[in-house]
Amino acid sequence: MNTEIPGSGPGEPSGCAHGIDALTDYLERDMLPADPSIDDSPECQRILRSLRRVRSLATPLLEADEAAVTALDQDWIRGIMENIGREAKAGRDIPFAASDDDAALVITEGTVRGLVRGAGDRTPGVLVGRCVLEGDVTVVGEPIMLHVTVSIGWGKSVAETVSLFREEVAASLQQHTDLVVEGLDIVVDDLHFEADEIGEVGDDA
Repeated sequence: MNTEIPGSGPGEPSGCAHGIDALTDYLERDMLPADPSIDDSPECQRILRSLRRVRSLATPLLEADEAAVTALDQDWIRGIMENIGREAKAGRDIPFAASDDDAALVITEGTVRGLVRGAGDRTPGVLVGRCVLEGDVTVVGEPIMLHVTVSIGWGKSVAETVSLFREEVAASLQQHTDLVVEGLDIVVDDLHFEADEIGEVGDDA
């Protein structure tokens, strides 16, 4: 893995240079006109993927009847957006184990959070709320704790869904980082209706 994030020149920050509001507006405009500073930034693209996931869940609810709208607490959606905004910052540099060459290979803390959110995207029924890396991630081999909050789709087995998500997170971090994850703390702090369940909610009203 490369030391520099593609699209960032020497000395430039590897994180997204745009705030969450600007990225939300860009997404609402269907990313037109094209902005290379967003389109060519891996960090910005990770944030946009998270925003799309939240929007794909919230928009159908907001367009449904009043009973369906109440199925998803708007404060909860706002909290997800705030978490994504906080995670837009690259955070600490996380080094890889030494290699044969002299290059110092690192991955950013924001990128690791993006990997966790990606694992949530691949796990049916999971929407990641907050992700916190506890410990000194700047030291190779130092054990860390990972704390993640999630919302689970209504009607899904919480235990089974959390187990699948845990496997996805572990596999992704093992493939893309050299982090030593001593513990993965997953807290289910909410339930939500998936888009295909909205009709059922309305029928019961």
